[in-house]
Amino acid sequence: MPNINVNGINLFYNDEGPKDAPVLVLSHSLFFDHKMFAHQIEHLSKTIRVVSYDDRDQGQSARSELKSVGMDTHTNDAIALIEELDLEPCFFAGNSMGGFIALRLAARRSDLLKGCIVLGSSGELEYKLADFSPLVEGLGAQGTAPFIDTLMYIMFGDNYLADDSRESEREYWRDHMLKLGTDIARSADGVIHRTGVLEELQGCKVPMLVLAGEQDHAYEVPLSENITKTVANGQMFVIPKAGHSVALEQPEIVNRYIADFISSHSL
Repeated sequence: MPNINVNGINLFYNDEGPKDAPVLVLSHSLFFDHKMFAHQIEHLSKTIRVVSYDDRDQGQSARSELKSVGMDTHTNDAIALIEELDLEPCFFAGNSMGGFIALRLAARRSDLLKGCIVLGSSGELEYKLADFSPLVEGLGAQGTAPFIDTLMYIMFGDNYLADDSRESEREYWRDHMLKLGTDIARSADGVIHRTGVLEELQGCKVPMLVLAGEQDHAYEVPLSENITKTVANGQMFVIPKAGHSVALEQPEIVNRYIADFISSHSL
């Protein structure tokens, strides 16, 4: 699989689908990697060029020397990746942390985008900072193992956690999180100490699709509503029986929304 050097760091990426088709870039959530979009890659790459990547300090991408990996750093990495791979103008979709990146791209580099897709995310300051700060400190000191049940609850909805038919997939991601080292705290610190971006998004004309999980334990539905109210050309849908990892938990519904959105804005 290919790597690309952007902003002084090597990022792993995956590129599938017709090269002359509309381009969709996928940006994953904290604690995951590009494989959280496996369902989207498999389905959408039949007719769309799908580029997914691992953020710095996560997945198969290189580790940095930063004490905290902030959203501006991730956004600048995404900008450089899009430009280096000549993907512009593209559709950019992000879940949670990836959504923070997507919103900053829409606000700051609208020239790179045909559309922005935000899943399980927020344009605001972290309103659960008092809850998440001790967790991030614990991750930096002890790794993920002592907190794995808390992480699973934050990252997934009730239905997904209770669904026996998803046990294998669920255990894959539990094991993935258990293998994360203490350095994941650097990215987690950047997530919870992010700045708000709603003011930058006032009147943003980039077409925007906002998808919120009905059972999101991290960022409830009103936070997604606030994004849609702020931008000039946004639409929002609540995904039933989905938690924070919307694209992973309800892939068929999400795939349909994304495909329709891209089809509507590809001309």
